[in-house]
Amino acid sequence: MELWIPITIAAAFCQNLRSALQKHLKGQLGTTGATFVRFGYGVPFAFLYAAVLHLVFGYALPEPNVRMVAAGAVGGLMQILGTFLLIHLFSFRNFAVGTAYSKTEPIQAALFGFVVLGEQITLAAGLFILIGITGVVVISLARVPLSASAIRSSLMGRPALIGLASAAAFGASAVAYRTATLSLEGTGVPMQAAYALVYATLFQTIVMSGWMAAREPDQLRASLRAWRAAIWVGAAGVAGSIGWFTAMTLQNVAYVRALAQIELVFTFLASWLVFKEVIVRSEIFGCVLIVTAVIGVILLS
Repeated sequence: MELWIPITIAAAFCQNLRSALQKHLKGQLGTTGATFVRFGYGVPFAFLYAAVLHLVFGYALPEPNVRMVAAGAVGGLMQILGTFLLIHLFSFRNFAVGTAYSKTEPIQAALFGFVVLGEQITLAAGLFILIGITGVVVISLARVPLSASAIRSSLMGRPALIGLASAAAFGASAVAYRTATLSLEGTGVPMQAAYALVYATLFQTIVMSGWMAAREPDQLRASLRAWRAAIWVGAAGVAGSIGWFTAMTLQNVAYVRALAQIELVFTFLASWLVFKEVIVRSEIFGCVLIVTAVIGVILLS
C-alpha cells in the first residue's frame, strides 16, 4: 500500500473530528468564530510539528520562494472561505447530510489540478470519482419527497449551492497547497508539507484576526474565551492538515480528495453515535457508493 493512502485516511478521520468539534462550538461562537478557531488555535501545533521534524528528525528547513508564498496565500484564503461555507451549511441540514454537500470536491479538485498543474486522471479513476459523487447526490436527496419539483429544489436550493461553493473553495485550496509544497526544495516530503502548513496557518490566523478585530470584535473575544474547547479544534485541525499536506505532496490532488470521501463514513458514525441523528436507508446506500468509489481509487492508484 502506498504511503499516501493511510495518511489520507487518518487525515479524513481527524478532519471529521475537527468538524464535529466545530459544530459544537458554532452554537457558542457563531460561524466566523468557529471558523477562526480552526486556524488560530492550530498555529502552535503546526509550529511544534515543524520544530520536531527539524530538531529531532533532522529535516532541513527549505528556502521560501515567491511561488510558495503566493500559492500558500491563495490556498489559505480558499480554505477560510470553504470552512466558513461548510460551517454555515450546518444550519440547513443535519451533520451528515450537511457535510455530504461539500463532497463534490474531488471532481472540482481534478479540474483545478488539470488547469493549474496539468495533472490528469485515468478514465477508470474518473468513473469511480463519479460513483462517489452519485453517492453524495443520493444522500442529499435521502429526506426529500421524490417529486420533480422537490428534487429540483434540493439540487438547486440554497444549501446545495452553498455546499457546491464550499467544495469549489476546498478544491482550489487543495491544488494551491500542492503547488506550494512542490515548490519547496532541499528537504524531505514531511518538511515540505510542514513548512507550507506553518506558513498557510499563520497567514490564515493573521487574516482572520484582522478581519474579526475590525468587523466582529465580539466574535474574536468569544473565541479567546472558549480556548478550552477551541484548542482541541486547533489540534485536530492541524493533525488533519498535516495529513492532507503530506498526502498531496506525494500524490495527485484528485486521488487524495477522492479517497478523502471516506470521511463521510466517519461523519455518519459521528451523526449516529455523538449527535444521535437518525440515518435513513438512502443515506446508507449513498455511503456504500462512496465506499465503493474509495476502494476503486485505492486499487487504481
